[in-house]
Amino acid sequence: MLKEGMSAPEFTLKDSTGKEHSLSQYKGKKVIIYFYPKDDTPGCTKEACDFRDSIQTVTKKKGVVLGISADSVEAHGKFAKKFGLSFTLLSDPEKKVIQKYQAWGEKSMYGRKYMGIFRTTYVIDEQGKILKCFENVKVPGHVEEVLKFL
Repeated sequence: MLKEGMSAPEFTLKDSTGKEHSLSQYKGKKVIIYFYPKDDTPGCTKEACDFRDSIQTVTKKKGVVLGISADSVEAHGKFAKKFGLSFTLLSDPEKKVIQKYQAWGEKSMYGRKYMGIFRTTYVIDEQGKILKCFENVKVPGHVEEVLKFL
C-alpha cells in the first residue's frame, strides 16, 4: 500500500509530444499526479479543465500538474489541444505506473464488473514523499481540495 509519508514510486513516461518525463526531474517542486480513466470523456474533461483553470495557483505555489492515463501519446495531444490544457499529460498504455500507484483494479458499472483506472490523485512534496493521497475522487470540488495541500 502507498501511504502518506512514503517515497513516491519513480517513473518515466512520455507526454503528448513524445518527450519523456521522470518524477525525479521535478524534485524541489510539489507535484500533483492525477490518474484519470479516459481523454475527452465528461468527468475527465471536467477534471482536466479544473486543473487547467487553477494552474496559476499551482505555479505560484511552486507546483506542477501531471495527468496520467492509459491513452496514447496522440490521444493526449488531441485532448490537450482541444481544451487548451497547459500542463503535462503522460501516457501509460501498459498501465505499469497506474498499477504502481494503485490506481488500477476491478470496477463495476450497471452490475457489470471490469478492470479500469480509479480516479486517484497524489500530492508529492519537494523531496519526493507522498504528502496526500485522494482515492475514489469525485470531480466536483476536487481541484480546490488538492490546492489546500500545496
